Amino acid sequence: MHYLMSLFKSTAVVSLFTFASRISGFVRDQVMVVFFGATVLTDAFLVAFKIPNFMRRLFAEGSFSMAFVPVLNEIKATQSKELLKEFIDRVAGTLISIVLIVWMLLEIFAPQVLWLTAPSWQGSEPEVYKQTVGWLRYTLFYFPFIVMVAFAGGILNSHKKFALPAATPVLLNVSLILSVLFLRDYFEIPEKSLAVGVLIAGVVQLFVQIPALLKLGLFPKFKFGFKDEKVKKVMKLMIPTLFGSSVAQINVLLDTIIATWLVAGSVSYLYLSERLLEFPLGIFAIAISTVILPTLSRQFAKEDKGEFVKTMRWALNLGFLIAIPAAIGLTVLAQQVVITLFEHGKFTPDKTQMVSISLMAYMLALPAFIINKILLPAYYSRKDTKTPVKIGIIAMFSNMGFNLIFVGILWYLDFFALHVGLALASAVSGWMQTLMLYRGLRQVNVIPKGVIEWRVVTKILLASLVMALSLYLLVQQFGNWSDLTWYGRLGRLSFCIGFGVLVLYACLVALKVRVKQMLVHR
Repeated sequence: MHYLMSLFKSTAVVSLFTFASRISGFVRDQVMVVFFGATVLTDAFLVAFKIPNFMRRLFAEGSFSMAFVPVLNEIKATQSKELLKEFIDRVAGTLISIVLIVWMLLEIFAPQVLWLTAPSWQGSEPEVYKQTVGWLRYTLFYFPFIVMVAFAGGILNSHKKFALPAATPVLLNVSLILSVLFLRDYFEIPEKSLAVGVLIAGVVQLFVQIPALLKLGLFPKFKFGFKDEKVKKVMKLMIPTLFGSSVAQINVLLDTIIATWLVAGSVSYLYLSERLLEFPLGIFAIAISTVILPTLSRQFAKEDKGEFVKTMRWALNLGFLIAIPAAIGLTVLAQQVVITLFEHGKFTPDKTQMVSISLMAYMLALPAFIINKILLPAYYSRKDTKTPVKIGIIAMFSNMGFNLIFVGILWYLDFFALHVGLALASAVSGWMQTLMLYRGLRQVNVIPKGVIEWRVVTKILLASLVMALSLYLLVQQFGNWSDLTWYGRLGRLSFCIGFGVLVLYACLVALKVRVKQMLVHR
């Protein structure tokens, strides 16, 4: 019970700072669309930023973290601090040497890398293509810095220091906001200020980690460790997770490539709806996943299967409690949320419609993505990195096929927003991946049959549908949101969210769902 309460508190801390990061991210996106709109130039920046983001998620948040944290926790639980420090030194030196080589190659071959992600621009938008290559060289500087930020975050999380790693992404948003506000007039093309802001953010994010590592006595000395057995173990675990992480990121890049062939602004429409999808995903799912990975790793190392199952039961049931109401609520309020956050300046009502409709499509995927984030640590904590890769590859190829199918169907139907097909494809392939991950854990008896309380999940769904109907009727009373001032929109949206939460909670209580016990442990 004590460790589950500790998990809840740690998850709350990560969620709080992730919430601050998401809010600052929305401010960043508002600043971008107000000053620059949703044009081919904002598409150009987003394409340039997706590539270092792809590498970040591949090397840092994805494969490296999932391979590094379990081994780090195993050494921390069974060996001395001196051996732990030696391990950290050798991993740091090995990792940074690999990352610097990859980074230099990306810088040298930036035009070719960009062609892979936006091939249509070289012929249709040659000037935009040329500018984007330059911006890509700025944003690529972010890659080596943010990998070391993730390395530091893995160490801090393993020592139950969750706040700083969770708060660090705020600095990226602040850097981009300040760059737009104060640097845009210094460039012939003002959107270049965004690329410069990414470079600045990487430096700042790394340097704020250093005092915390020094305080723990674990600031690395960067030694080469290619022959070290424990470093080899991390690298061996990292190779399949590298493929696993690349699957999801390749899907994102494929969506971007297809979007560049659609009407101008499609990349921006998908980006903004993805950002809204990531709000609940980041605050809750990634927070839960971040907290349970070190805990599951320790429990597996100690062969404590009973506690391992308790942790998974708590995480999965909490995931459904968050995912279902969030998905249904955001579907009902999609247009109102987009109007409130983005419809200012150069962001017009027609763009609101384009973003809100793809947001509704993404909400079909939200529960799958949240449960997916919770299931993956059950594999990685047991050092099973191959199974998620196999499942991820199936999901990737399925997503490719669904992209073509859904965009093709919408094109045949002469639908006005073809980018929605990409969101629908992500939803279907996301559910496929989640179901396969769950079945894989059940087949090897890592989680028992009753780990998810389906009776409770059904009650959560019923309560969420009542909440949705209540919100729909309430929104009808407010008239046209576009005519309101920004504070009028924000006030009404806040009221709707608060009202929806109250209706949801009342329905859950009426259905005898023990919400407080689900938050901690029943």
